[in-house]
Amino acid sequence: MKKLLVLFLAMFATAAFAQERKAPQSPTITSESANITVKYGQPSKRGRVIFGGLEQYGKVWRTGANAATEITFKKDVNFGGKPVKAGTYTLFSIPEEKEWTVILNSELKQFGAFGYEKIKDKNVAEVKVPVKKLSTPEEKLIIKSNDDKELIISWDDVLVSVPLKW
Repeated sequence: MKKLLVLFLAMFATAAFAQERKAPQSPTITSESANITVKYGQPSKRGRVIFGGLEQYGKVWRTGANAATEITFKKDVNFGGKPVKAGTYTLFSIPEEKEWTVILNSELKQFGAFGYEKIKDKNVAEVKVPVKKLSTPEEKLIIKSNDDKELIISWDDVLVSVPLKW
């Protein structure tokens, strides 16, 4: 009986250890430039239809995976024509075929966009930006700054950018 118990415990420990070592499917990425830091879960396409499929048109998206994306501005910025104070914000977006609405919200520590309706009154900025089609699809979501001149979001065959002025 003791041998059976020891064998069971060894199998359980091995299974638990093996699960811990798996890399997450959407790892947390930090993208930094001189005045911006973006922390987001980086999902992969993995053969899926992303916009108009996984991420439905007209619905608020956390602009990443897992916890909602957080963006920190080290200085006051003009975000797509809207004045935004230095600080940390949650980044949401509403994808559409031809344009996106990119949203900064002051409520932090959100998981996904599930509670967005309850916090949308805390939106600091909402800007509409045109969609550009990429000739080569991006396998993984990329959120980055282009020398602090624009915030770029690209995934699958879509790229949107929000102009920034300091």
